[in-house]
Formats: sequence, structure tokens, C-alpha cells
Amino acid sequence: MSKTWTCGELNTKHIGQEVTLYGWVNSRRDHGGVIFIDIRDRWGITQVVFSPDNQDAFRLAETVRSEWVISVTGTVRRRPPGTENPRMSTGEIELAASRLEVLNKSAPLPFDLDDDNLPDETVRLQYRYLDLRRPKMLRNLQLRHKVTKFIRDYLTARDFIEIETPILIKSTPEGARDYLVPSRLYPGHFYALPQSPQQLKQLLMVAGVERYFQIARCFRDEDLRADRQPEFTQLDLEMSFVTQEDILQLTEDLFTSLTEELTDKKILYKPFKRISYEESWNKYGTDKPDIRYGMEISDISDIVANTDFRVFKDTLAAGGTVRGFAVPEAASFTRRQLDDLTNLARSFGAKGLVWFAIDDLARGVEGVRSPVTKFFSDDQVVAIAHKLGANNGDLMLIVADKTLQALDVLGRLRSHMAHELGLVDQDVIAYAFIVDPPLFEWNEDEGRWDPTHHPFTAPYPEDEPLLDSDPGKVRAMAYDIVCNGYELGSGSIRIHKRDLQAKIFEILNYTPEDIEQRFGPLLKAFEYGAPPHGGIAPGIDRLVMVLADEPNIREVIAFPKNQAGVDLMLNAPSPVDEEQLRELHIEVRLPEPESSTADSKVQ
Repeated sequence: MSKTWTCGELNTKHIGQEVTLYGWVNSRRDHGGVIFIDIRDRWGITQVVFSPDNQDAFRLAETVRSEWVISVTGTVRRRPPGTENPRMSTGEIELAASRLEVLNKSAPLPFDLDDDNLPDETVRLQYRYLDLRRPKMLRNLQLRHKVTKFIRDYLTARDFIEIETPILIKSTPEGARDYLVPSRLYPGHFYALPQSPQQLKQLLMVAGVERYFQIARCFRDEDLRADRQPEFTQLDLEMSFVTQEDILQLTEDLFTSLTEELTDKKILYKPFKRISYEESWNKYGTDKPDIRYGMEISDISDIVANTDFRVFKDTLAAGGTVRGFAVPEAASFTRRQLDDLTNLARSFGAKGLVWFAIDDLARGVEGVRSPVTKFFSDDQVVAIAHKLGANNGDLMLIVADKTLQALDVLGRLRSHMAHELGLVDQDVIAYAFIVDPPLFEWNEDEGRWDPTHHPFTAPYPEDEPLLDSDPGKVRAMAYDIVCNGYELGSGSIRIHKRDLQAKIFEILNYTPEDIEQRFGPLLKAFEYGAPPHGGIAPGIDRLVMVLADEPNIREVIAFPKNQAGVDLMLNAPSPVDEEQLRELHIEVRLPEPESSTADSKVQ
């Protein structure tokens, strides 16, 4: 290649050599008779010096501007004493230019490629090809590459086979809306983009593959948030003749090895913590807890049941709960800060927030500040503090509501307070497995059972008799891997017998026609010696987001959609030609009230 060296590898060993560099102009400085140009490529930056002694190169260097693409030939020399730059890998040398070629000019950039001076994300996504030139974005892409390569090497060494599954498949329920693709050859018929290769990987187990993986593209038409995209990438992994413990041990070893090999982060718990689904909700107010800090939630219903505080008494009488947690060294919060916390709790869905600031617990009620102290005795205040693990100088936050609502609000407040008070160690990774969720959740609106995980998850064998009598008490052989407050992936032991799978479908209120239409091939395959099997599917995007210390999944995806699901760079989704619609036998009918909303988002 004509590019003999990268812009990040030259050092004092190369002094005296003539080299040619290709890249972008990172900066240009005219120091009165000498011109300095920093040339940048993917690997780094090299300082190039242009002297008037070489008139052709010098005159051309005078015209060069930032982000022009250039080629430079010159001799490597040591920088003059005192001008070295220890922050650069090439900081001890510079290139004395003898030749300069402009390969392409650049228009003035719409924003500076400076990590500390970024424009609105809308502008960044519109010019994503420029945004990706920033060193931080390049590091994220490199980390993502290293993660996927590590996974491939790790699993290949353990006899897994990487197999690609189709992108155009049949629409099946996976927990979210499908993206549909119309068929030109079969009018009125549609493919779906896979939400995951769930049935396909199970069919691979029936086929005798035994150990399969795939860096799989998945698609879900659902509302977006900071850690979610309409198209995403997951590690899809499935194994035959395994137990749940086998899969958890493999996953733990993979994530431990990957984290320690590719990052400087410390893994907080080795082995990973195992937390039951019920314990996770009761202690942390979520099924994806951040366990890098304490502030665990406790139930104080028994302590406050006999107080004179009407809010607590009425909530408990209605079958609700009273729970809270202690915030360390937060008793000094001002009244305005506490009012803001109350409003935040209400925005999370709480009816209100009760707080106690502890100055001196030994004095009982006299040593505690709160608008509701008059309703509590000394013994009750002390008992609440002991239950919540609160000490002098701490702040107790309490919510009374229906159980799930109270826990959800407290879980969000717990996360907010940890970040607000700087209790989160960003250099720590806290992996955990959430195990033993219920197999079903009751859908109050629809009056039916929904799968907590997905309909292919196996129940614990000892719980199978409850399928007929009390489905809500059946535990699933399912598990999530969580990290630092994010769910990284879910998995389960699958059902591999036709009769049990058909029974689960019936409990989920599928008709025989629905079962045959949506799951017929899978059920048929189970008649031909399907082995016991299970797997897990961690999200690559979220994993890289956590490892890269990014708050948003879009920062680790090359070309993401924005929060509204729009590609601002390519302006998608967009209308298509009428001829294309005719070929697909499709007529578009826009809803009248919202017809302009989608267009405005795209534009």
C-alpha cells in the first residue's frame, strides 16, 4: 500500500527514515515562517513541519484547512528539546515534509470535532459520518469490534458453531410489535423481521447442532429510550443437554474474561451474585438492580400499622404496603431539595413521599426532622430507622402505595439518589443473575395470562402440577444477566416436549388455530426427538455501552436512529414511489389527526 505508516505508530526508532502518511488535517498552525500541520488517521496524530526551504510543499501547506484529506512525505526527526508532547504516542518526533498532496478538500464543518464542545444530538446524527471522526466515537467502535471478536473466539474455542438465521421470517409473538415486510410475489402476505431467532435456534437444537451462537440482528417496533433501538445486535447462544447452572457458568466465565481482557474495570462480585426475582424487587425496586451501592429497600408496614398517620393506615387497610430506604449522610438536605424529591417521586407515580432527616436518633422524635413527626412515637421512629439501617446524619425516604407501585417508585428514587450523591463507582462492574421469575404475569386489562419471559420458557418440573390449579405460582427456569442497573440479556431452559408446549399455549389463551398457524413447525419438530436445551441472548449494544461508560446506546452504534426512531442522516422512514406500492399491492391510508406528525419527525 502507498500508505507506509499510520499516523499513530512513528517514534524515535524511525528517526532518519523517509515515510509517507495519509489522513485528515486535524489542525494547522502558522508560526511565522514555519507551518505545523497535525495529520490524523484512525491510529493517531503526527505533527508535520513545513519549511520555506521546500517552496512547493510550503505554499500548498499555506492553503490547507481542517479536515482536508492529504498525503505527506517527509523525514522523521526528533522534536526540539522542550517541544515534546507526552500525551501523544508520536509526541517525541515530527515529520519534516518534503512533499504534500491534497487528495480532497473539505467544506467548513457544521460543528467542531471536539468531545468537549458538542452540538445537539440532532446535528450529530444528521452528520454522523463526521461525528464518527471524533476519537471517542472511534474508540467506541473499536471496543465494539473487540467485544464481538472476543465472543467469537471464546465460543469457537468451546465447540460452538456460528450459524446465520434468516432475516425474513414469519411473524410470531415475541413480546413487541413486528416490523413487517410485504411480499411482492404473494399479495397480502408479509414477512417479519425477527425480534430474535427464538424458534430458529430451538430448531437448530432439534437438528443436532448442540452448540450454536450468532451475533444476531434483531428488530422490535417499540417505544425507544436511552438503552433501546428499533434494530439491535445480540449474542444469541443455545446449547443442548445442559442445565440452567451450565449456562450461567458459561455466561459468567465469558463476561468475566471479556471484561478483564478488554477493560480496566473491576468486577465487584466474583462469582456473580444470584438474586431471585422476588428478592430483586423487594430490595431494589426493579428486576435489573444496580448493586454497586447499598440503600436497600425494606418493608416497615408492621412498624407503622399502629401509628396515627392516616396515609399509612389507609394504605395498609386497602391491602397496600409502606416501604422505604435510608440515604447516607443526606439529612442536611434543604427543604427545597426535599420538596424537589417529593415532586420527583410524584413524577414516578407516587401519591407522595414521606421523609425523616435524622440528627440524633438517641433523642427519638426530638432528634428527627419531618413534617409528620407528631404522628409517631419515639419507639416507632427508632424502629423505622433500625429497619432501614439509618444512622445519625441519614435521610429516610418512605412511600405508601400498592406493593409494585411503591417498589417501583423507591427503586427509581434509589437510583436517582445514588447518582445525585456520587455513590456510584464508575470504574466498577457489578454483574448479577436474576433467577426464578414467575412463568406468567396476569394481564389485568386483557383478563388473561402473559408470559413473563416468552412462551417457550420451561417451568420448574416440580411446579408443573400448578399449571392446572394456580398458574401464577409457577416458577420459570429463566434468568437475566444484569449489570449496573441495565438488563444485558435474558435466557431460559426451553420447553422441548410438544404436550407441555401446547399446554402453555392454551394457558396463554391461544386457540388451536393460532397455535398451528404460529407455532406449527416448532411443535411438529418436537415430535422427532427434540433434546433438552436452553440458552441466553445478551445484548451487544448495551454491553458495549456499559463497558464504554456511555449513558446512551446510540453512542456505541455506528448509524443509530434518534429517540423518535428516525434516521436523520438518510431521512428514513420516508415515503416510497407509488409504483413500488402498486407492485406490492399496497394502498396507504394515513390517519387524519396524526398524518402530519410522522412527516414532521422525519423532516
